[in-house]
Amino acid sequence: MTVLRPSSRIRGAALPLALCAGLMTALTACASDPDEGTNGVGKLDATAIEQKAQTAADAAKAVRLSGTLVSKGGTYKLNMRLKQDGASGSVTTRNSTFELLRVGEALYLKADAAFWEHEDSPADGPSSASSSSSGSSGSGSDSSDADAGSEAADKLDDMYVKVPQDDPSYKQLRGFTDMDLLLDGLIGLHGDVAKGDYDKIGGIRTINVRGGDDGEGGSLDVSLEGTPFPVRFARGGGAGVVLLTEWDKDFPLAEPAKGQTLDYGKQLPRA
Repeated sequence: MTVLRPSSRIRGAALPLALCAGLMTALTACASDPDEGTNGVGKLDATAIEQKAQTAADAAKAVRLSGTLVSKGGTYKLNMRLKQDGASGSVTTRNSTFELLRVGEALYLKADAAFWEHEDSPADGPSSASSSSSGSSGSGSDSSDADAGSEAADKLDDMYVKVPQDDPSYKQLRGFTDMDLLLDGLIGLHGDVAKGDYDKIGGIRTINVRGGDDGEGGSLDVSLEGTPFPVRFARGGGAGVVLLTEWDKDFPLAEPAKGQTLDYGKQLPRA
């Protein structure tokens, strides 16, 4: 019985053919459509993508904003859940961290004792916690004031303080809880806009658009899955990067119980 064996010529050709097949598979994969299975926003021009993201954000009912913002007033690290009628979360500055809770127009601030130890006199401290000594003067009075201020700060530690609407700090602090205000200041790009790269952020496929030269006018990553919500925004000039998640995910808001609140008194310290 004669056994047929492949010739060396056939065996020699098998390897190049296999390599070619592998190469063709790789080229096909590389040439696949990056917009396949997406919401199609990546096919639009940069201006249209930015407009889609802005429209989606304007119509949203809630969002979580986390990241860092840099302004002439300092650097702020935010972790806020926002919706139209209120917000809750935390703000960290160079020296302290405090929590904010807004229900309607009622704004509450909660911080540790170190936050409340400031240079204002105890007379500006919490009405339910401040104390003073009459008839004292000199270093004894200074010591008494310091002790009173420290005592007041201890009582305010981890308590909610309602910020009066006529307090100078109210407008600044409320700005951290205003969904429309924050989004309007974050999503808009400046200068001529151009499309950037496809990416994946937090497991979500995105398309990037940027403003100005090399993103100096801001850089926005927009979701290619479902509604084209903004996913990440980098402010121009290294002025901070924020992530935008949990779009339209509602969360409960309620004013703190009376046992969790204290009245600060007159004017809050400048945060």
